[in-house]
Amino acid sequence: MLADIVTVILAVTTAVLVGFAARRIFETPVGWPRSLIVGLLVFVAGVPFASWAVDQTGLVQSGRSLSVSAAVLELAVLLISLAWAFAIGLAVLVALEIIVPTRRLSNSVDVLRAAIKQRRRTRRYARILSIASRRGADWLFHDHSRSGADTTREQRAEALVATINESGVTFVKLGQILATRRDLVPEPYLGALASLQSGASTLPWTTIGPVIEDGIGAPIETLFASNDPEPLAAASVAQVHTATLLDGTPVVVKVQRPAARAQVEADVDIVLRLARRAERHSRLGRDMRLESVARGFTASLLEELDYGIEATNTELIRSTLRQGGGPRVHGGVVISVPKLYPQASGERVLTMEFVDGTPLSRATERLSTLSAETRDALAMGLMTAVIEQILVHGIFHADLHPGNVVLRNDGSLALIDFGAVGVVELSQRQNLAAILLAAGAEDDVATADALLLVVDVPPTADLDAFRRDIGVILTTQRHMPPGHGSVFTRMVDVIRRHRIALPGDLAAAFRSFATLEGCLTLLVPDFDVSERAIPAVPSLLLRMTPPRRLATSFQSQAITTASLLRTLPRRLDSLLTGVENGTAGIGLRAFSDGPSQRFLRNITGELVGALISIAAVVIAVVLVISGSGPVLDGGIRLFDVLAATIGFLGFLGLLRVVRQVVDRGRN
Repeated sequence: MLADIVTVILAVTTAVLVGFAARRIFETPVGWPRSLIVGLLVFVAGVPFASWAVDQTGLVQSGRSLSVSAAVLELAVLLISLAWAFAIGLAVLVALEIIVPTRRLSNSVDVLRAAIKQRRRTRRYARILSIASRRGADWLFHDHSRSGADTTREQRAEALVATINESGVTFVKLGQILATRRDLVPEPYLGALASLQSGASTLPWTTIGPVIEDGIGAPIETLFASNDPEPLAAASVAQVHTATLLDGTPVVVKVQRPAARAQVEADVDIVLRLARRAERHSRLGRDMRLESVARGFTASLLEELDYGIEATNTELIRSTLRQGGGPRVHGGVVISVPKLYPQASGERVLTMEFVDGTPLSRATERLSTLSAETRDALAMGLMTAVIEQILVHGIFHADLHPGNVVLRNDGSLALIDFGAVGVVELSQRQNLAAILLAAGAEDDVATADALLLVVDVPPTADLDAFRRDIGVILTTQRHMPPGHGSVFTRMVDVIRRHRIALPGDLAAAFRSFATLEGCLTLLVPDFDVSERAIPAVPSLLLRMTPPRRLATSFQSQAITTASLLRTLPRRLDSLLTGVENGTAGIGLRAFSDGPSQRFLRNITGELVGALISIAAVVIAVVLVISGSGPVLDGGIRLFDVLAATIGFLGFLGLLRVVRQVVDRGRN
């Protein structure tokens, strides 16, 4: 009975020591359950192994008493054997940690919820792949798929659009954004994606009403005199209802569908996974840099679900269209933004002024009744306003398709739907203006050089061919027939063909130019954007950098330069003194900060530890192979004992280095 108790105590103690030693040696958490199990195995296997090792020495024989030296040697062999069993246990722990890292245990409710969420995500992921395969678009995820081997690009584009339409709201919105990214998407995919529609069935008022009350934090009747239960328009994320405020003001209420956020958030992870897979396995995905596009898209889409952000965007655009406290007249045309009513708005509800009129996308019949001069004035006013937003203010409507431009009943224009707004800082606006000025002067060298200032050029890019293609565009643009694209869209085509990355803010600006062209050609079918826009750039450039701003900028730069010049003599004297005393040195800025220095120290420590551990193992092997050295009791050589001890220490050192390298790779 006593022996059993002692055995259990020793077993538990060994298991705890294994876990404790693993944490101390590896300096990282190791799961206690696996530590205890491995520790028990070390005890179960280690004691018989140590007993066998002692028996092999021949020191212990029945009826024979041990000398002091023999007893000490027997104890040493016993301890070394147990130590090696201990080391093998630690090696098993390292292997387990590499294969299946320790994770924090979650409570059962969290585990169940995560399992349900994972199951839903897996089913959704499998369904999307099934749709792609059924529609013939599996080539997007496998370059050598059977369905894509014998199909034309037009057939692939049709299959891609069919897959996106069937996959739901999130994928439709991704496709609509890609349809505006001419810098990423080639024809015929660009034209096919432009046909995507995000229409949806309407929800009943009994479902929408509670969402409005929850969004405004009050009963509907406290803010609205009446509401039309039939929606004015419906999309996959929201639907719009007309209403009347208590003072009789007609308004529209944009209400987010109750399940929209949950659906979008669930699909965001799927979009990223599919984009990563497409970029890894297909050339089109790599050319379009789908994973990067998907990350930017999902971030902006989640922002669009917050109508507070859209309200802020609306006010930003309104400020670019105002002058002297009222609407600004652009080329004789008033362009306005609907007024917002914050007291009747919230994160999922947005109440704004009712804009009477017809979107350009549905205004063909009304436009046919207007004179050519009126339509030309509308086109010039809209073009001037958008270019002014981009170049002068740096804040512009980033989704200005014909459905978001309304021809009002009084003949003015109104912009709506500000879920996406682009922002371009002053330095980039100056570069963009330089591109337009150089293009207007047909200076191909200056245009190409200005473009290269704003794009991310890969090392493999053929810059001579890029400059030559830009020159061809500038030379042929004025002779191109209507409908063959503006100079902006053709330059974006060149950027895409050379696989040059266009920064997000400038991509949005070029996209705005492209969508603007679609609006302008609805107003005036043969409207030449490049011919009409570029001459306006010099005057806008003066507004972008007025004399007062230039003077202030020069003054601030002069002050900064003067401050640097004042420190120059002291810095120069310090440098010369260091050279004279032989103490001058060169420091690497990349390793001057704390984290970098710690990283360098850790790498150096690991390298030194690895070298010492390898040296210890090599020494142990040499001692064993040598077969020489003093012979102890029982025919045991001293070098063998030393080899077992030194090898044990070297083995532990190598285990520690392996674990640290694995941890750094994961981090």
